[in-house]
Amino acid sequence: MTQTDLNTAPASIVGPRVLFISPNRIGDSVIASGIVREINRQWPNAHITVAVSGMAAPFYRAAPGVEDIIVVNKEKRGGHWIKLWKAVRGTRWDVAIDTRGSATTFLIPAKTRFVYSSKLEKGDPKVEVITRLLHAPRSLEPELYIDDRARAEAGAVIDLQLAAGSGEGPIIALAPIAHQKGKSWPADRWAALVEKMKAEPRFDGWRFMLVGGPGDHAPAAPALAAAGDRGIDFVGKGDILASAAAISRATLFVGNDSGLMHVSAAAGTPTLGLFGPTEWWLYGPRGAKTMTVASNNTRGQFAPIEDLTVDAVFAATIKLYDTYAGTR
Repeated sequence: MTQTDLNTAPASIVGPRVLFISPNRIGDSVIASGIVREINRQWPNAHITVAVSGMAAPFYRAAPGVEDIIVVNKEKRGGHWIKLWKAVRGTRWDVAIDTRGSATTFLIPAKTRFVYSSKLEKGDPKVEVITRLLHAPRSLEPELYIDDRARAEAGAVIDLQLAAGSGEGPIIALAPIAHQKGKSWPADRWAALVEKMKAEPRFDGWRFMLVGGPGDHAPAAPALAAAGDRGIDFVGKGDILASAAAISRATLFVGNDSGLMHVSAAAGTPTLGLFGPTEWWLYGPRGAKTMTVASNNTRGQFAPIEDLTVDAVFAATIKLYDTYAGTR
């Protein structure tokens, strides 16, 4: 698999050629990740090119059938669409799949097109919308392809800090960051949550791993300080696939409604998502081992995430522990 810049068209290949335009944001990319599996089912031996943002691109480097990744970062006035069109117009695609609903896709030479439209929205979870887009016979559940490189990068960071801290122990991953306005539970409450968990016998010997991107150190700092020598700092320590590998080593995950919450659920880590003024019934973590706690639990109604108390999140965390970690 290769990564292509926007000035280079995919090479000529034999067999079904599929262009998959992935969502821009990390969380949406995870929600739509089941598309790769469905491409391979509907078009066996497909040669897949994925157009995706730079921050989400690592998700696809080990995905089956993906031979080329075109990085498409958003630009003002839709300039990224022009660059993408120039990059792919020289190839006759058998299939073009566009999760962003761009008019550009209709200008791309393709025999068959699947283009997102708001008509696909029926008031159910976004995974179901993606499923309808591809006319798939069953739900296209998210799937991550965590490679050895990502696991090695995560291990190098975690193992060093385990050795330097209070030693080995189960890990609870915490993601106190969400980059959309109104989604981030206050940083001081994450610190208070860690303090309550440290005093709870269920979490004796546990380590508290903070995860986030390069710019997320400030929101994570209070919780890390509260964790002390039981803390693991994985904030800005690797790309999104390395973060996925780190989260996959955790026994439990608690995080804001964010891309990392969706990563955790897709990685199979028991996940608790914190919700304020967003649709938990549409964007909640997807998977068998997932839970949500919201500032307003009535579907269709909202409250600021600040209305979510430390006691409420702690109680939900205990429920997550009792359900998925209590018998370990």
